Amino acid sequence: MSTDNAMKISADHLRRDAFLYVRQSSLRQVFENTESTKRQYALRDRAVALGWPIERVHVIDNDLGLSGAQSQDRDGFQRLVSEVAMGHAGIVLGLEVSRLARNNADWHRLLELAAMSRTLIMDEDGVYDAASFNDRMLLGLKGTMSEAELHILKSRLQGGILNKARRGELELPLPIGFVYTPDTRVVLDPDRQIQDTVRMLFDTFREAGSACAVVRRLRSEKILYPRAHSARSRQG
Repeated sequence: MSTDNAMKISADHLRRDAFLYVRQSSLRQVFENTESTKRQYALRDRAVALGWPIERVHVIDNDLGLSGAQSQDRDGFQRLVSEVAMGHAGIVLGLEVSRLARNNADWHRLLELAAMSRTLIMDEDGVYDAASFNDRMLLGLKGTMSEAELHILKSRLQGGILNKARRGELELPLPIGFVYTPDTRVVLDPDRQIQDTVRMLFDTFREAGSACAVVRRLRSEKILYPRAHSARSRQG
């Protein structure tokens, strides 16, 4: 532990608990980007090295797979904010600012509460005191950079999609009953059973005028409706 970090941690901080916030932006990242998740969980050892007993290092990881662009649907982040506001947290740990928040409104709200409750914030680079002007300015800059990074990533992705669309090469998921050919033409699914089932669905709906009637007929005749799949050559 560096001398600078040790000077910021007081007995009052150690009397309170440590809260480690773990988040990945999507379920795909949870399953594929496992190293980031492991690095986030490893911050528990950093908290122990700073003086917190392992039993008082609480891991909040119920926001795994959720974007940090907004806080409304992130129950874990809301819990973290509540713990800080009530003065229960001596330190908040996150691998980087982007794990905690991707917009300045949520980030500065957390900083304001941390400053009032004298709660420390720690990322992979070090420990910060939100009540200190210099530390808060640095944390603010990190938050701004995180929000800008999200904007750049979204713009880059959207630009790539639009460019593909201009060339006529953009493939979107097709309704059930249609597939792409190898030369990207849209055709009826060659599976006759799928064609017959889709036609029956529309014929039944035209006759009965009710979605419930369609479901009842499918059930009565024990017909399974085809499901979408992601195989690229038959995307639909």
